[in-house]
Amino acid sequence: MKRSIVVLDSRHKKALFCCGKPSLDTYLHTQAKQDVGRKVAACFVLEGEDGVIKGYYTLSSDAIKRESLPETTKKKLPTYKDLPVILLGRLAIDGQFARQGFGKLLLLDALKKSYETSNVVGAIAVVVDPLDEEARIFYENYGFIRLPDSKRMFLPMATIKELFR
Repeated sequence: MKRSIVVLDSRHKKALFCCGKPSLDTYLHTQAKQDVGRKVAACFVLEGEDGVIKGYYTLSSDAIKRESLPETTKKKLPTYKDLPVILLGRLAIDGQFARQGFGKLLLLDALKKSYETSNVVGAIAVVVDPLDEEARIFYENYGFIRLPDSKRMFLPMATIKELFR
């Protein structure tokens, strides 16, 4: 079965998507198209048959305070107050497609796009704000590091580069 991850558009059946987490469902149903149109976020969907959305994620630019990074990371970076990152704002899988590896597929696609983007527009890491404990564990399993004094997590671009070597 071919798996296509493409930019969200009008042929996708957003209203049918249900991952069971209201904020992620509502975002796709009501806000994603507007965010894409306004260039606030890019939304990518894993297409199923007939416009069904199996999963989605969003990417946007962001900045992180240098002081919020672990000491070992700070030592490797310039002393700028704010450092550019790519925010993986949302990642969700429709409940009927859960536990089939689509979360990993979408995450790897997001990381690859982020790495490629960082070669054109600087970004030191991909950052996530896990919605809950389940999401935190998911990201931790892929090497994301929790920022001190925060629920926010990051994966350095150097680590992502090694992933795609």
